[in-house]
Amino acid sequence: MKMSHNSSAKGDQASGSKKPISLPISRVRLIMKSSPDVSSINQDALFLTTKATLKQRLFVQHLALSSFNNGSGKETNTLSYSDLANTAQEAETFHFLTDILPKKILAQDYLNSLEQMQEEEGADY
Repeated sequence: MKMSHNSSAKGDQASGSKKPISLPISRVRLIMKSSPDVSSINQDALFLTTKATLKQRLFVQHLALSSFNNGSGKETNTLSYSDLANTAQEAETFHFLTDILPKKILAQDYLNSLEQMQEEEGADY
């Protein structure tokens, strides 16, 4: 994913008049009705789901910018999986993502740690 040093958040602050982009309610209704499990949609649920899509976009943007600013891709202007995983590990705000964004390890390293755990369990008995 390519990232820009001039983030859109800074651009939004500078202009002051830009309205956040969100999905139209009719589009959210169409997406919700596409599920075979949904027969009818409450207006309150539709409104809250539409609002949640905006919050989700802002959260993803915050995660991406934090990862980019703290990551190793500034020189190449890229954001990598390892930047996201490191941010999830190191920033308390994103710590709940550690199960979703684990640090990658080599298969051989995993097998070695698995063997070591099994040896320790065998030594306990």
